[in-house]
Amino acid sequence: MISGNKGEWSEIYTLFKLLGDKQLFLGDKDIEKLEGIVYPILRVLRNENSGNFEYSIQDEIILISGGEEVLKIPVNDFKENAKFLLEKIKSNSDRTFSVPEIETFMESINCFSLKAGSTSKTDITIIVHDQRTNQQPTLGFSIKSQLGSPSTLLNAGKTTNFIFKVRNTNLSQEEIKAINSIDSRSKIMDRINSIEEKGGSLQFSSTERTVFGNNLILIDSKLPEILSQVVLEFYSSTSSSIPELVEKTASENPIHYDNSGEHQFYEYKMKRFLTDVALGMMPSVVWTGQYDATGGYLIVKENGDVLCYHIYNRNEFEDYLFNNTKLDTASSTRHDFGIIYEEESELFFKLNLQIRFTK
Repeated sequence: MISGNKGEWSEIYTLFKLLGDKQLFLGDKDIEKLEGIVYPILRVLRNENSGNFEYSIQDEIILISGGEEVLKIPVNDFKENAKFLLEKIKSNSDRTFSVPEIETFMESINCFSLKAGSTSKTDITIIVHDQRTNQQPTLGFSIKSQLGSPSTLLNAGKTTNFIFKVRNTNLSQEEIKAINSIDSRSKIMDRINSIEEKGGSLQFSSTERTVFGNNLILIDSKLPEILSQVVLEFYSSTSSSIPELVEKTASENPIHYDNSGEHQFYEYKMKRFLTDVALGMMPSVVWTGQYDATGGYLIVKENGDVLCYHIYNRNEFEDYLFNNTKLDTASSTRHDFGIIYEEESELFFKLNLQIRFTK
């Protein structure tokens, strides 16, 4: 029996829903449909352990081909199963669960697992008809579901730690021990406040991992400094949303950009960063600038709508990422950050970057 969480079942729901709708709807920055713009779906490609299968749409029939076998399934079967699965996903409170009725239908259409086989960020591959260019591009999409807990855009790890020097203070070993032992609900913020109360300040030194730092520099030479300020702003205040943190960073203007022309330097660079993370950049792997998810994102809304954010419509995609993400606090013990430590007679303090969708 197949078992999965809401996010994993959402991938199967997306397959059913798209084949039932026969078209992709585009979304705006507020996760609402953009009226009047749709991409007719020609084929959906899926990798299974047993082989590769193609679901092609011909009027009201879905043709499923893999090897020499061709199955013909009415479009309405996909619509009905999508509706049934949506209700099961929404009503289930277990962390993982099975849907035997859906499993029977899955097997009938050569779909044997919840996640399509993939080593990249692509969850589903779709061939659409682009009416503006009259072309038929093959697009790889990453699926994000609002039916379960908000998913992460950038996962925490020692790979996403930023190292700061503790400046302008001579803390004794007793003072360091006292600060590090603060164990309140907002302990990281309280430790930073305690450093500042003793006249100290945190100055960005480097990322903990060189690969991540160089990935950021590839995107923008000043990105490590900008992100370090955003991270410091997050741990020093009650703000967590990306737009709010970027606005605070812009008002601080740590890079000393010329603001006479009212250029949105920080917002623009943050959008570039979020887009590259969404479509392929991983902190632990050298980033070449090549996107894995060549189409963009598919968002499964709570009401069951599936909206497309396409890198052809880059402005909507960037606005969606910017307006619907926030910083989040990961485990400081697991990822080794949030304490003062000494190296070569200098004091340092690490802060971690984790980015999560707001819904």
